[in-house]
Amino acid sequence: MFYIAGGAPLQTQKNLPTRAATDAAAEDFAKRFIADHDANDLLYALNASRNYDPSPQLEKVTVPVMFVNSADDFINPPELGIAEREIKRVKKGRFVLIPISEQSHGHGTHTWAAVWQQYLKELLEASQ
Repeated sequence: MFYIAGGAPLQTQKNLPTRAATDAAAEDFAKRFIADHDANDLLYALNASRNYDPSPQLEKVTVPVMFVNSADDFINPPELGIAEREIKRVKKGRFVLIPISEQSHGHGTHTWAAVWQQYLKELLEASQ
Protein backbone atom coordinates (compact mmCIF):
# COMPACT_ATOMS: atom_id res chain seq x y z
CA MET A 1 0.00 0.00 0.00
CA PHE A 2 2.85 2.42 0.78
CA TYR A 3 4.34 1.75 -2.63
CA ILE A 4 1.11 2.70 -4.38
CA ALA A 5 0.14 5.59 -2.11
CA GLY A 6 3.59 7.18 -2.18
CA GLY A 7 4.14 6.81 -5.90
CA ALA A 8 2.79 8.27 -9.09
CA PRO A 9 1.07 6.40 -11.92
CA LEU A 10 2.96 8.17 -14.70
CA GLN A 11 6.37 7.39 -13.21
CA THR A 12 5.40 3.87 -12.22
CA GLN A 13 4.15 3.03 -15.71
CA LYS A 14 7.30 4.50 -17.23
CA ASN A 15 9.64 2.63 -14.89
CA LEU A 16 7.66 -0.63 -14.68
CA PRO A 17 5.97 -1.21 -18.05
CA THR A 18 5.35 -4.94 -17.61
CA ARG A 19 3.62 -7.16 -15.08
CA ALA A 20 6.91 -8.95 -14.35
CA ALA A 21 8.72 -5.67 -13.69
CA THR A 22 5.90 -4.50 -11.43
CA ASP A 23 5.83 -7.76 -9.48
CA ALA A 24 9.61 -7.70 -9.01
CA ALA A 25 9.56 -4.06 -7.87
CA ALA A 26 6.72 -4.71 -5.43
CA GLU A 27 8.55 -7.69 -3.91
CA ASP A 28 11.78 -5.70 -3.65
CA PHE A 29 9.97 -2.75 -2.07
CA ALA A 30 8.26 -5.01 0.47
CA LYS A 31 11.55 -6.62 1.49
CA ARG A 32 13.29 -3.27 1.91
CA PHE A 33 10.30 -1.71 3.67
CA ILE A 34 10.04 -4.55 6.19
CA ALA A 35 13.78 -4.43 6.85
CA ASP A 36 13.77 -0.66 7.41
CA HIS A 37 10.59 -0.20 9.47
CA ASP A 38 9.49 -1.38 12.88
CA ALA A 39 5.80 -2.31 12.82
CA ASN A 40 5.03 -0.59 16.13
CA ASP A 41 6.82 2.60 15.11
CA LEU A 42 4.95 2.63 11.81
CA LEU A 43 1.58 2.13 13.49
CA TYR A 44 2.40 4.92 15.95
CA ALA A 45 3.36 7.31 13.14
CA LEU A 46 0.27 6.54 11.08
CA ASN A 47 -2.01 6.86 14.09
CA ALA A 48 -0.40 10.16 15.07
CA SER A 49 -1.09 11.66 11.67
CA ARG A 50 -4.56 10.36 10.90
CA ASN A 51 -6.42 12.85 13.12
CA TYR A 52 -4.16 15.82 12.40
CA ASP A 53 -6.26 18.84 11.52
CA PRO A 54 -4.71 22.31 11.60
CA SER A 55 -7.86 24.00 10.28
CA PRO A 56 -9.30 25.27 13.58
CA GLN A 57 -6.41 27.72 14.00
CA LEU A 58 -5.43 28.72 10.48
CA GLU A 59 -6.49 32.33 10.98
CA LYS A 60 -3.83 32.64 13.71
CA VAL A 61 -1.01 32.03 11.23
CA THR A 62 0.52 35.42 10.35
CA VAL A 63 3.78 34.45 8.67
CA PRO A 64 4.05 33.70 4.94
CA VAL A 65 3.02 30.11 4.23
CA MET A 66 3.06 28.20 0.98
CA PHE A 67 1.19 24.93 0.52
CA VAL A 68 2.75 23.03 -2.37
CA ASN A 69 1.11 19.87 -3.66
CA SER A 70 1.45 17.77 -6.78
CA ALA A 71 -1.50 16.96 -9.01
CA ASP A 72 -0.69 13.23 -8.78
CA ASP A 73 -0.71 13.10 -4.96
CA PHE A 74 -2.72 10.09 -3.80
CA ILE A 75 -2.50 11.03 -0.10
CA ASN A 76 -3.63 14.66 -0.57
CA PRO A 77 -5.68 14.50 -3.77
CA PRO A 78 -6.11 17.99 -5.22
CA GLU A 79 -9.51 17.00 -6.62
CA LEU A 80 -10.95 17.43 -3.14
CA GLY A 81 -10.14 21.16 -3.17
CA ILE A 82 -9.22 21.18 0.52
CA ALA A 83 -5.89 22.97 0.10
CA GLU A 84 -7.29 25.72 -2.09
CA ARG A 85 -10.17 26.32 0.32
CA GLU A 86 -8.19 26.24 3.55
CA ILE A 87 -5.14 28.27 2.46
CA LYS A 88 -7.46 31.25 1.95
CA ARG A 89 -7.85 31.35 5.73
CA VAL A 90 -4.11 31.95 6.18
CA LYS A 91 -3.45 35.68 6.01
CA LYS A 92 -0.25 35.35 3.94
CA GLY A 93 -0.99 31.94 2.51
CA ARG A 94 -0.56 30.70 -1.04
CA PHE A 95 -1.34 27.37 -2.68
CA VAL A 96 0.73 25.97 -5.55
CA LEU A 97 -0.33 22.90 -7.52
CA ILE A 98 2.49 21.22 -9.40
CA PRO A 99 1.12 19.60 -12.56
CA ILE A 100 1.70 15.94 -13.32
CA SER A 101 4.91 15.61 -15.28
CA GLU A 102 7.99 13.49 -15.76
CA GLN A 103 9.39 15.23 -12.66
CA SER A 104 6.45 14.72 -10.28
CA HIS A 105 6.38 11.66 -8.05
CA GLY A 106 2.92 11.62 -6.48
CA HIS A 107 2.91 12.15 -2.74
CA GLY A 108 6.66 11.53 -2.83
CA THR A 109 7.19 14.76 -4.77
CA HIS A 110 7.81 16.45 -1.43
CA THR A 111 11.23 14.74 -1.30
CA TRP A 112 12.25 15.97 -4.78
CA ALA A 113 13.40 19.54 -4.09
CA ALA A 114 14.21 20.18 -7.75
CA VAL A 115 10.48 20.08 -8.45
CA TRP A 116 9.44 22.69 -5.88
CA GLN A 117 12.58 24.64 -5.00
CA GLN A 118 11.48 27.66 -7.04
CA TYR A 119 8.44 28.01 -4.77
CA LEU A 120 10.62 27.78 -1.67
CA LYS A 121 12.78 30.59 -3.04
CA GLU A 122 9.64 32.69 -3.57
CA LEU A 123 8.49 31.99 -0.01
CA LEU A 124 11.88 32.90 1.45
CA GLU A 125 11.99 36.13 -0.56
CA ALA A 126 8.48 37.03 0.61
CA SER A 127 9.51 36.29 4.20
CA GLN A 128 12.36 38.81 4.29
